[in-house]
Amino acid sequence: MHAAIRRLADHPEYWFDEGCHIVEVSNHDDDPQASIARARVPAGGTTRWHALRGIAERYLVIAGRGEVEVGDLPPQAVGPGDVVLIPPGVRQRIANPGPDDLVFFAVCTPRFRVEAYTDLDAVPNA
Repeated sequence: MHAAIRRLADHPEYWFDEGCHIVEVSNHDDDPQASIARARVPAGGTTRWHALRGIAERYLVIAGRGEVEVGDLPPQAVGPGDVVLIPPGVRQRIANPGPDDLVFFAVCTPRFRVEAYTDLDAVPNA
């Protein structure tokens, strides 16, 4: 890793087929220990059931309200300041039942790689 400042405004937001908008704030080869992305789930949206192989993830909710499902836990309401801990390989999804965008930072360790993403909605009986 090198000393640096990575600014949110310097990175474009894109639609991820999982069901949310993503800004990859920090996801680089020179910092393989972690990545940070800002996720935005539009009002009424729900992400697809998915899991990350070999990657632990944490959601830090910064705006809006959501309902998160992780593994076998019952659905849980989340809001600003809440942190959701998601162990590697555990299924997850988050819904936004509110009228405003649900915004959170996703911190992955080690860093997020597309090849680690498993879309569980595409797997029968997942």
